[in-house]
Amino acid sequence: MVVVSEELSRGYIGVGSLGTRSEIAAELILGGGTDAQKAQWLPKIASGEILPTAVFTEPNTGSDLGALRTRATQDGDDWRVTGNKTWIPHAARTHVMTLLARTDPDTTDYRGLSMFLAEKTPGDDATPFPTEGMTGTEIGVLGYRGMKEYELSFDGFKVAGENLLGGVTGQGFKQLMQTFEAARIQTAARAIGVAQNALVVGMQYAPERKQFGKALIAFPRVSDKLAMMAVEIMVARQLTYFAAWEKDHDRRCDLEAGMAKLLGARVAWAAADNALQIHGGNGFALEYQISRILCDARILNIFEGAAEIQAQVIARRLLA
Repeated sequence: MVVVSEELSRGYIGVGSLGTRSEIAAELILGGGTDAQKAQWLPKIASGEILPTAVFTEPNTGSDLGALRTRATQDGDDWRVTGNKTWIPHAARTHVMTLLARTDPDTTDYRGLSMFLAEKTPGDDATPFPTEGMTGTEIGVLGYRGMKEYELSFDGFKVAGENLLGGVTGQGFKQLMQTFEAARIQTAARAIGVAQNALVVGMQYAPERKQFGKALIAFPRVSDKLAMMAVEIMVARQLTYFAAWEKDHDRRCDLEAGMAKLLGARVAWAAADNALQIHGGNGFALEYQISRILCDARILNIFEGAAEIQAQVIARRLLA
């Protein structure tokens, strides 16, 4: 997963991110699903027959998922979902949503949350949200545009009773926490791909661009930037590989995953910033690839756990 995610993201992070929500959905079902849910969903996710998305974040609850307000109430054997979600990738085209909602109205924290495998009909350009009970609006973004992010509204959206993950309520937050290690490792790999692309673009430009009668690469301040980019990318890559190795061997790696994600995101932003600096004024022009890389790199410090959250998790684990 790490190698593939890095290579795809080196081309474009939107492509490298296509597997992220499938990975999260599969982790949720493997860790918390019933045997029937595993048999129904896992083969289809693995084959690419269906495309999942993660529906967790709300307008007023970003990192604080335990405080979300979207509610699910029982309607016979089924459930009805009402509320708003935001920053939901490729929501129009998906077949199933891993949807986190509050099933216990008497709670205000993580203990009243449940996870659903909410089925929907994929939309198209003419009718992006044909399923009854839900609507959506695309969010204009600075970068990372290929994914298309949406704000969703649910009004009595129906979820079949058998699609409550694990068949029990109140376990949604715990089930989601079990996916964080793999999701953060995969995001670290995406960051490394973006950073590697920035390095390659910088290295292509520096020998070609001439100033004061010689190539930019001949100036120590330019070559030093490229050298440090290469060093930092290698360090981030090895940390990510180590975290992935720990995960493959069923060892707890929330600390290593958090470190890999935090470092990878910072290295990606630094690499993109330095590569743009090497381009000078041309780097600020949309016609040059580095301008897109810089915009794409910025999101890496925010999604799948903001940098501040990663640092807090790391500090707590170190002090435990």
